[in-house]
Amino acid sequence: MNANRDWPIGEAVPDWHGAKLPARVVLQGRFCRIEPLSAEHHGDALWGAMNLPGAEHNWTYLPYGPFAETASYRAWLTNMAESEDPFFFAIVDAHTQDAAGVASFLRIAPGHGTIEVGHINLSPRLQRRPAATEAMFLMMRDAFARGYRRYEWKCDALNEPSLRAAARLGFTFEGVFRQAAVIKGHNRDTAWFSVIDKEWPALKKAFLTWLAPNNFDAEGKQRQSLTSLTIALK
Repeated sequence: MNANRDWPIGEAVPDWHGAKLPARVVLQGRFCRIEPLSAEHHGDALWGAMNLPGAEHNWTYLPYGPFAETASYRAWLTNMAESEDPFFFAIVDAHTQDAAGVASFLRIAPGHGTIEVGHINLSPRLQRRPAATEAMFLMMRDAFARGYRRYEWKCDALNEPSLRAAARLGFTFEGVFRQAAVIKGHNRDTAWFSVIDKEWPALKKAFLTWLAPNNFDAEGKQRQSLTSLTIALK
């Protein structure tokens, strides 16, 4: 065997010193505000939002919930607010000033520059509204600003709304990990998506174009869809 044979390796990453850990800071947008999760400050509003008609379906693919009473939900919020990974935020509707959803960073690996967004639970007050899209933009922007090279999205391969959301938000589908987990007694095949740092500048421009005030008419309806902007980047 020739010990001097050249084997292919990945491209060099010069001057790599890792990414920064997420911080408990407020991310301000026009439609929403991302705040570090607090059971004390967000608990009542979140409990009300998560018990609106239609919200019961949100728990289908999550590994926990639904919660039978306020006390158990607050206990869960308290634990998540103290966690470093997953690192939870509340999504506050700018119009009502009430928390109406949660999301987190997780599987945080600053040494490799990878981070995932997940545990996304949007109440009916956020679903299909600009605030929901802006929340995902604000978190993605924060991750890349902290030096992450890879931003991941994973979901149950049967979760059609999440699959569509990932594609709309500009993530690239990477495949399915078969029998990746057992959730609530059922098999889960996990679909993987990602955005990498080289793709972020163009994707950021697409988000800003979509979120711009002139993209919405007097009734708040979009003039140009985000999908039309992100699909052009593929």
